[in-house]
Amino acid sequence: MTTVLAIETSCDETAAAVVVDGRDVRSSVVSSQIDLHAAFGGVVPEVAGRAHVDLLTPVVSEALAQAGVVPADLDAVGATIGPGLIGSLLVGVSAAKAYSLAWGIPFVGVNHMEGHLHAAFLEDPDMALPAAVLLVSGGHTMLIHMTGAGRYRLLGQTIDDAAGEAFDKVARFLGLGYPGGPVIDRLAATGDASHVAFPRGLRGQGFDFSFSGLKTSVINYVRKHPDVAVEDVAASFQAAVVDVLVEKLRAAAAALDARSLCIGGGVAANSALRAAVVAAASADGRSAFIPSRAMCTDNAAMVGATAWYRLRTDGPTPLDAPADPNLKLHFEPA
Repeated sequence: MTTVLAIETSCDETAAAVVVDGRDVRSSVVSSQIDLHAAFGGVVPEVAGRAHVDLLTPVVSEALAQAGVVPADLDAVGATIGPGLIGSLLVGVSAAKAYSLAWGIPFVGVNHMEGHLHAAFLEDPDMALPAAVLLVSGGHTMLIHMTGAGRYRLLGQTIDDAAGEAFDKVARFLGLGYPGGPVIDRLAATGDASHVAFPRGLRGQGFDFSFSGLKTSVINYVRKHPDVAVEDVAASFQAAVVDVLVEKLRAAAAALDARSLCIGGGVAANSALRAAVVAAASADGRSAFIPSRAMCTDNAAMVGATAWYRLRTDGPTPLDAPADPNLKLHFEPA
């Protein structure tokens, strides 16, 4: 039995978890900084880093207490080493290395995006593989072919804005506050998704994505039609994003003969995307893996699952390994 303390501080969530053997989540504690950043309309890196310094120790203490373990029970400590905000990453990585030295246990650096991939196995260890996986967040939009833990290949990614970034920028322009995704999702529920025919970027053109033009189109439309109902704009914009995401996910699954459609990342909490993926999988005769909303947003449980796997396959991470805000996910050769 391998018990891992995991730490996640890549952006604006301070999180810690205790995970046993990569699947058994004994505790998962997340302290959100949304209220700190809302006044600025987005995450302020300096504010995020300082908040992690204040919050991390009590969050770790709570995770250990909820799991009913003490440092002597731990076999490793894992932390997100990248990608993310460098100031935020350094807080979690430095703390994890300190725990590693103080408690005499291995340190394991984890790629945040690989964590989102391993989140699938936390909730569905028997997920049918191979799977076409859509990772969508504020910083990334990637389409991945996954054949097993640690075995994945990049099929396509955004060439400009990530899907979550587009949600936040459109919400900011509309004066909806931060974070924008949940607000747009809520407003879209009462809007007319066919009211505005916003463009679907790179539709039918491979597996890459583009959302910058869509964002600009929303801004231009609202400026020309200032009296348009914000609910209709939200619904029409959201439909454009979801249409492209799901169409490309289905196309990838068909090309790969994937058994499952899987989504992950913060935007995977969007209700329209979740419903569309379920419907697409049913129509195509495939399984759908839709993670709980708690596993969509940043959390340390997924970091613990990945740390356990990486410790078994790669061994401990050297203590001089740096935090890397631009860390890339390692993929198999195409």
